[in-house]
Amino acid sequence: MDLATLSGILLALASLIGAFVLDGGKITALLQPTAAMIVFGGTIGATLASVGIRDVMTMIKGLKIAFLHKPQDPLSVIDRIVEFAVVARREGLLALEDLVEQDPDEFLKSGMRMVVDGVDPEQVRSRLEIELQYMETRHEAGARCFEAAGGFAPTMGIIGTVMGLVHVLGNLKSIDTLGPQIATAFTATLYGVASANILWLPIANKLKRRSAEEVLLREIMAEGILSVQAGENPNLLRDKLRAFLASSARDKRQAEKAGEQDAQTAQVQG
Repeated sequence: MDLATLSGILLALASLIGAFVLDGGKITALLQPTAAMIVFGGTIGATLASVGIRDVMTMIKGLKIAFLHKPQDPLSVIDRIVEFAVVARREGLLALEDLVEQDPDEFLKSGMRMVVDGVDPEQVRSRLEIELQYMETRHEAGARCFEAAGGFAPTMGIIGTVMGLVHVLGNLKSIDTLGPQIATAFTATLYGVASANILWLPIANKLKRRSAEEVLLREIMAEGILSVQAGENPNLLRDKLRAFLASSARDKRQAEKAGEQDAQTAQVQG
């Protein structure tokens, strides 16, 4: 579970609703099923017409990625690649076959299989680049759906408000009920603007961030695969792959290793 995504959305909702209640409003005044039907139904329908049913279906997967995805640790991936390099230099590329099959990542596994099978390095590079390119395209399609929904939602809210006002002004029987009816009509605008800025657009941005992280991880894997095939020194390879990462991420691993060494030393002394 990505707590940042969930807590961010909940905090935004709690702030808006809390401020409304503290100002004397009633939560029941915000619950308007017809406004929700216009805004959310209209938004999904317009998004469907804009990007197509196949891309809209990826929105379900996008929600899972935004809320439930747990990214791999790049440093752990680098450690696995360095292990491949150590075995390859000591025993040869064919000795990697069993170790490669145990790796949990399909991209890394697929690339290392080609290396073990003796595929030409240029063909390996080309295959990895193509797979990376199409992965980016798929990720962009998912984020584009949520961006489209974020663009349509406020407009649907305005449409819902106009429809509500048309209904109110067409039935001016009692001046006493005019204020509450107008307030109800404006609930659609609230739904549209709030859903765009709390749900659709933040999720689109989160998917873009996830995509960037995934692309970086795949680039590290691709470089590592080609380096193992070239027979590079494992220690130099580790340093080269860590150069892809921010210094804070590298320092974190060094601090973790230092802590592990201190704990082992304490156990020995104890």
